[in-house]
Amino acid sequence: MSVYNSVRRVTTHVLNEMKLKGEKIAMLTAYDYSMARILDEAEIDVILVGDSASNVMAGYDTTLPITLDNMIYHAASVVRAVKRALVVVDLPFGTYQGNSKEALVSSIRIMKETGAHAVKLEGGRQVAESVERILSAGIPVMGHLGLTPQSIHKFGTYVVRAKEEEEARRLMEDAKILEKAGCFAIVLEKIPARLAEEVTSTIRIPTIGIGAGGKTDGQVLVIHDMLGITQEFSPRFLRRYHNLYAEIKGAVQTYISDVRSQSFPNEKEQY
Repeated sequence: MSVYNSVRRVTTHVLNEMKLKGEKIAMLTAYDYSMARILDEAEIDVILVGDSASNVMAGYDTTLPITLDNMIYHAASVVRAVKRALVVVDLPFGTYQGNSKEALVSSIRIMKETGAHAVKLEGGRQVAESVERILSAGIPVMGHLGLTPQSIHKFGTYVVRAKEEEEARRLMEDAKILEKAGCFAIVLEKIPARLAEEVTSTIRIPTIGIGAGGKTDGQVLVIHDMLGITQEFSPRFLRRYHNLYAEIKGAVQTYISDVRSQSFPNEKEQY
């Protein structure tokens, strides 16, 4: 029997078992109770309460403005809906960089106030101390390498990372550093597929790809992008499984028309 069909609750151990058996890990973002409930009932393996909420929920251009309080609000809403999936919460910009004590305090707040199962942070060797300190409190940590959206002003662009040999070498080293520090998994974002495959085969912990090819141990997408609620974001790696933007807009227009024509409510829809 496959691992993902036999578990009642997905844990970090389950993800490791899936990697060992070659079973792919499915991960999506969610930011509210209603969506998280649907994803969990569909038996998604991992729900990421991503700082992408800054973009798709709050309308900011980058992930930088979202606060720890904002993330805690979204994460608590998600956790209340979830019975099976592993819930991972992004540490937002400014809550862990350069200060491992603050990283620990931020992580403890997330775990205590939301009931989530793990945190995620961006970066390699520069956050290793924070990873170790967070783990010292018994909090699982997921890493994130490649394109790191919180560093947008450093790189100045969202282009593919690690195409050059030196950056690819550093990314491989960072993956090993994060594994040694104790991360239970690493997201690899927008890097060459060949490099992602090499990282995946080199480290023992699972890799979750987004724009990193099909040889990672799992995949993640932003739910609003995957369902076609957002329309302006169309990278090569994004497969839209629906066009909810058009469906919702059409339903709202029909509702407006029914209200104005007085066909809603009808006699069966009143008391």
